[in-house]
Amino acid sequence: MQSAMFLAVQHDCSPMDKSSGSGHKSEEKREKMKRTLLKDWKTRLSYFLQNSSTPGKPKTGKKSKQQAFTKPSPEEAQLWSEAFDELLASKYGLAAFRAFLKSEFCEENIEFWLACEDFKKTKSPQKLSSKARKIYTDFIEKEAPKEINIDFQTKTLIAQNIQDATSGCFTTAQKRIYSLMENNSYPRFLESEFYQDLCKKPQIATEPHAT
Repeated sequence: MQSAMFLAVQHDCSPMDKSSGSGHKSEEKREKMKRTLLKDWKTRLSYFLQNSSTPGKPKTGKKSKQQAFTKPSPEEAQLWSEAFDELLASKYGLAAFRAFLKSEFCEENIEFWLACEDFKKTKSPQKLSSKARKIYTDFIEKEAPKEINIDFQTKTLIAQNIQDATSGCFTTAQKRIYSLMENNSYPRFLESEFYQDLCKKPQIATEPHAT
């Protein structure tokens, strides 16, 4: 699936008029759309950054929260292209990737992966059982509100496993969704306008030499 961003830009890039005047207008229109898409990305990213605090932990004030989500330098952002895990390990990168998946209408993949990460850290057997059922009803069962794309056999196995929940209930499904994101959404994210913008080094203005 191509991202909504690419579809929009690609659609706008279709030749409409061969005249130079229309070409100039078309170029202006493309640039305006790119700016609009980039602004929409930043709005989405801001939303995710504001709502990505760890559940159950008290907020420690605005200052520490802002420090946790400091915009990365171009060098830091470029590290995300070296490995998918580098992207997921960055709070800002993870929020950016979630915003990107939302634009592709497949944010359920990263939400499921994150739910599994939280699930594996759960120690209480009672909480493990209740969380397992919630993950199942949210992501696994037929017509679940955030149903992920996994095979029937894996779904059946999960349905059996959650009857006596262990931390490994969703391991197979989580690995498949991770692989799906790594091989499909992640490469498209690296090609996105937003990511390319993060990787750009600021241009240093130079004063013209007096003659």
